Amino acid sequence: MKTLAKPIIVTQTFNVSAKTVWEALTDVTQMRKWYFENIPNFKPEVGFKTSFLVTSDTRNFLHQWEITEVVVLKKNSYRWNYKDYSGDSFVHFELFTNKKETLLRLTTEVIADFPDNIPEFEPESCRAGWNYFIKDRLKNYIETSNK
Repeated sequence: MKTLAKPIIVTQTFNVSAKTVWEALTDVTQMRKWYFENIPNFKPEVGFKTSFLVTSDTRNFLHQWEITEVVVLKKNSYRWNYKDYSGDSFVHFELFTNKKETLLRLTTEVIADFPDNIPEFEPESCRAGWNYFIKDRLKNYIETSNK
């Protein structure tokens, strides 16, 4: 992923309130059920930092997050990079409400180039990962948790 590339955007509509989606995105207990089960802690507070290890085949990716912007029930942004790998990005989770629906728009914005020789850093891999997390895992979590 490169700084000159267009941001990766994934959207999903949920038939629940913004509060329900917001809590799934920011409550660490819920995040562990649909996102990364080994997130040690998470707080939607500017300046909050967390890190956790994710292994992919033979590579380890120590995820490092720092919350950079919070507008309760509307936007949560964090800086996302990996220890031991160049590259840096922002991930923005934005919520838009319309009567009984909530639209989530996730945007990944690269601010420093990631390595070219690692498949996990290809734009297609990033897009596929976000589609999996948002359109599959989060969608299923919200639908089954709110019956």
